[in-house]
Amino acid sequence: MTRHIEIAQSTPSVGEGGRTGDWRSSRPVFEPSACLAVKQGKLACQICWAYCPDVCIAQGIPPTVDLEYCKGCGICAQVCPAGAISMQPESACDEAATNVPPTNK
Repeated sequence: MTRHIEIAQSTPSVGEGGRTGDWRSSRPVFEPSACLAVKQGKLACQICWAYCPDVCIAQGIPPTVDLEYCKGCGICAQVCPAGAISMQPESACDEAATNVPPTNK
């Protein structure tokens, strides 16, 4: 017997929270060479995607982050088992500083 488990998720949208990325104080910076998905060359791990409360991380090799919706909470960095994500002050970053292109939703 196959058992299916559904996981409830929300999708960020302009509205209640709106584009919240412009008020964060820190942003996730990915080190692709440390990412388990990159190392294995397949959709592996993806724990950052599963734990992101704003659903602004998309699955991929490596995962991508939508900085328009990322609030900079740091949960992705805390749960990454490989330590591939660190939080950096927003003032020290530019758009290229995430090492991952933003998603286009």
